[in-house]
Amino acid sequence: MDLFKKLKASSHEQLVFFREQISHLRAIVAIHDTTLGPAIGGVRMWPYDSEEAAVEDALRLSRAMTYKAAGAGLNFGGGQTVIIGDPRNDKTEAQFRALGRFIDSLGGRYIAAEGVGTSFNDMDYIRMETRYVMGIPSSRGGSGDPSPFCAVGIMGGLEACRAFLTGSESLEGISVAVQGVGRVGSRLVERLVAEGASVTVADIDPEALSRVTSEGDVKAVGSDDIYGVKCDVFSPCALGGVLNARTIPRLKCKIVAGAANNQLEHEADGDDLHRRGILYAPDYIINAGGLINVAEEIYGYDEERAKRKTAAIKDVLLEVLTTARKQGIPTHAAADRFAERRIEQVGRVRRSYDSA
Repeated sequence: MDLFKKLKASSHEQLVFFREQISHLRAIVAIHDTTLGPAIGGVRMWPYDSEEAAVEDALRLSRAMTYKAAGAGLNFGGGQTVIIGDPRNDKTEAQFRALGRFIDSLGGRYIAAEGVGTSFNDMDYIRMETRYVMGIPSSRGGSGDPSPFCAVGIMGGLEACRAFLTGSESLEGISVAVQGVGRVGSRLVERLVAEGASVTVADIDPEALSRVTSEGDVKAVGSDDIYGVKCDVFSPCALGGVLNARTIPRLKCKIVAGAANNQLEHEADGDDLHRRGILYAPDYIINAGGLINVAEEIYGYDEERAKRKTAAIKDVLLEVLTTARKQGIPTHAAADRFAERRIEQVGRVRRSYDSA
C-alpha cells in the first residue's frame, strides 16, 4: 500500500500502527483532522480479512467522524481505532490495557470511545491506562452506554424527514425496515413500536432477532431480503457500505435513515438515491447522538445537557434537508457543505489567533 499517497488523498494527518506481543494486540489509529480540536472516534474490533482492509476502515471511519463532530457542533476532530480480531473470542483485558498505553503515548491528539465490537466496559480498561478515553461506565463518573442517545437522535431525525416530506412529524402508522438490531437498532425498534409504527427487522444474529421479535408486533426477514421490503423507511443500523449499486435498485422506500456509519459505499450512491427520489438522512448527521453523549464527559457529564444537545439533531437535519432542496443537490452533499463550512470558519479564527 502507498500509505502516504492514501493519507494525502483523504487529507489525513496521521496513521499509527500498534502491536503488543504478549496480548497479541494489533491496532491501528487514524487521525483525520484536528482543526476543531483533538480527534475523537470509536474503537472498532473486527476480524478483518487483511491489514489493508483494516487500514481502509480506519481511514474511512475517521474521516466520517470529523464530519460528524463538525455537524454536531462539537469541538473535536475525527479519529478511529481498529483492532484486528474477533470480539466474540479474542477480547482480553490485557489487550485494552495495552491499547490504553498506546493511546496515552499520542499525548491527547486522539480520544477513544466505544465502537462496533467494543463496549463501555472495554473503555473502562483503557481508562486504567490513559485519561484520553470517553464512554466509560456511569459507576466511574462517565456517560455509560451511548446507544440510547443514538436511538433518540435517530427518532428525531425520522421525525424531521417525515415533517420535511409530509408536513407532519408523526411516526404513527409508518412502516420501517430496520437492518441490524444490536444495541442501537433494538432500542430504535422499541421506540418505533411505542410510536405505533409497523416494523420489519433483519440481523445475522438469531438471538438478537429473537429478542426483538418477542417484544412486540415485529416481523423478521432474511438478511438479504430486508432491502426489498416495501416500507416508508429503510433504516440501516448495522455496518457501513450497505447503500450501493447492488442494493439501491432494490429499495422500496421513501426515506433512508439509520444509525450505521458510512452507509454510502461511494458518494455516487448518494447521487443515485437523489435521482430516484429517495430522501437520504446523511448518516453522520442523524446518528450523532452517541458521540454527543460521550463528548459531554469532557465537561463533567450531565445527562440532561446531553439530552438537550441530542434533541437538536432534528433541527440540524431539517436545515441540511432544506439546503439540499433549495440548492438542488443531494442531501449528502448538503451535509458535507454544512460540516466543511464550520471547519473552515473555526479554522480561520484559530489561525488568526495563532498568527497574532
